[in-house]
Amino acid sequence: MSKGCALIIGAGDATGAAIARAFAAEGLVACVNRRPRHAEALEELAGSIRADGYLACAFPGDARDELALGAIVDKVEGTIGPIDVAVFNIGANVRFDVIDTSAQVYRKVWEMACFAGFLMGREVASRMLERKRGTIIFTGATASTRGGAGFSAFSGAKAGLRMLAQSMARELG
Repeated sequence: MSKGCALIIGAGDATGAAIARAFAAEGLVACVNRRPRHAEALEELAGSIRADGYLACAFPGDARDELALGAIVDKVEGTIGPIDVAVFNIGANVRFDVIDTSAQVYRKVWEMACFAGFLMGREVASRMLERKRGTIIFTGATASTRGGAGFSAFSGAKAGLRMLAQSMARELG
């Protein structure tokens, strides 16, 4: 019997998978997301959670795309149920010396690690506010408070995500 639904955006092989498994073990349906190019690995994760006796479903889609992210949230809520917990875990941890970081790389890292977090937060918050319940979690990185050499794009994006999370907490909490 499910206690509800947890949406994990960025359910990769490490932290995201562990988060999905933890919520599934607590009785929530783990609704896992990664980009479509990782759809096979995403379904393997959901399958392994189900093999452990828990509930999980794969929802591939690009969280950087406003329409795609909205469609993921709509599909989860339409097929599984209300999202009780939403976790944003897209990492985008890449290393480039600042001199070698192109505008395209910087923008892509920001889109993955910050902008997609805004989209997810906005989409699930609007629904949670209507229901007067829900939890939104953003995973972070040390880079959000202390940028390291070679991680200008990642640090900038994670700092932006940290500020987004703080702003949302003050506005919605």
